[in-house]
Amino acid sequence: MKAAILSLKKYSPKKIIIAVPVGAKETIDEFRKQVDEIVCLHVPESMYAIGEFYRNFEQTTDQEVVSFLELAKR
Repeated sequence: MKAAILSLKKYSPKKIIIAVPVGAKETIDEFRKQVDEIVCLHVPESMYAIGEFYRNFEQTTDQEVVSFLELAKR
């Protein structure tokens, strides 16, 4: 997310908004300083890992990432 924000700022957008389904309070507070608006549906009191908020949080394989990057180039 940090890399995406830095990349977007190079284009001088009118506004940067990030939206996430769940986020740790500390992380949301950190990003709030870097963007114009944050939409976060759930900020739990305590958070051990993001995966605890999903029924299925399988890891993305390297091959999947490469495939998505190649698709994005097109």
